[in-house]
Amino acid sequence: MKYFVDKHSIVREIWGKSDTILLVFAGASAEFALNKAVDWLYFTGMLPKDPLGRLFSTVNYARAIVFSEEKSALKAIDNINAIHGSVEKSRGQKIPEWAYKDVLFMLIDYSIRSYEILERTLTQSEKQDVLNVFNKVGTRMGLNNLPLTYSDFEIVREAHLNQNLKYGAYSKNLYQQYRKHLGIFRYRLLLESQILLLPNTVRQMLNLRKISLLTPMISVYKLFRSIKLDWMVKELLLPPEYKQDIKRMNVT
Repeated sequence: MKYFVDKHSIVREIWGKSDTILLVFAGASAEFALNKAVDWLYFTGMLPKDPLGRLFSTVNYARAIVFSEEKSALKAIDNINAIHGSVEKSRGQKIPEWAYKDVLFMLIDYSIRSYEILERTLTQSEKQDVLNVFNKVGTRMGLNNLPLTYSDFEIVREAHLNQNLKYGAYSKNLYQQYRKHLGIFRYRLLLESQILLLPNTVRQMLNLRKISLLTPMISVYKLFRSIKLDWMVKELLLPPEYKQDIKRMNVT
């Protein structure tokens, strides 16, 4: 059976652990709020109504593609295009290509950042592997002129952060929704996770400090994970309604 992502790819290791996926989720929640095309997510009403569910669906789609065989993964990508096409038809406008690329780029960047925070530094070839996998997704979606090397990606990524993000009314509203749906304690945890993870450009737009309070706790969490007690931490910290979804993210 041919899989969309090679069984030996580092991407499978990154996206096979709920820990790293949750950090990707934290980064994506920040960039969704700041992206100049966030009005598209407000157009359907789904994002402000259920911001956590909407973000989890994006992450779950990416994860499903990573672990699917070739035909199923291509079908899932085509389904994403069909959903977006339906929204475009309803609004009578086209979603700009740069907005699609922004989502693709954040998945690449936060996959790498999350894994390096919780596991180890990736080699240049492993980072290139991450880029290649998501470029394959982007190509199927019909995106053009994707960066082919990781060094090129870093340049393009920084340009997109500077050009396509801003703090506006939607940003403020979406963070208010995060706080409402998470509660004050988990909301603060989200912010600290974002401080830990976000590129400087994004962190500064959100007026977040440089050093996360979670930094000294990473080693403690790794210790809990090594003795199979990380579930206790997750039981305490995660919203109850998403605990089963998060458990299913772990691929053994």
